[in-house]
Amino acid sequence: QVHLVESGGGLVQAGGSLRLSCAASGRTSDMYAMGWFRQAPGKQREFVAAITTNGGMTYYPDSMKGRFTISRDNAKNTVYLQMNSLKPEDTAVYYCGGEKSRNWLRGDYDYWGLGTQVTVSS
Repeated sequence: QVHLVESGGGLVQAGGSLRLSCAASGRTSDMYAMGWFRQAPGKQREFVAAITTNGGMTYYPDSMKGRFTISRDNAKNTVYLQMNSLKPEDTAVYYCGGEKSRNWLRGDYDYWGLGTQVTVSS
């Protein structure tokens, strides 16, 4: 089993930045990739970014390219999401996910954290 804990969310003004962290514990070697997703009230979950745990390959859906950067620190079993030039529409709960298989681009991950709230004020 893998346990994921997100942190770093909060309230920020439009144009500001935040860095989210996702700390993994347990059988972290089971994970092929980790990713960030978000869900705003009344909306479907969106895939934000993902990174493989070994090779460091990254993936961003076209709608997320440019302002978000995912990175990892394997020594700390932690994945980060740097978010710049934030907009009010980025307001959502951001979730960290872990995927065991090589189908890491599908988004239906095996492990999930509880999420961290990001609120961007205008």
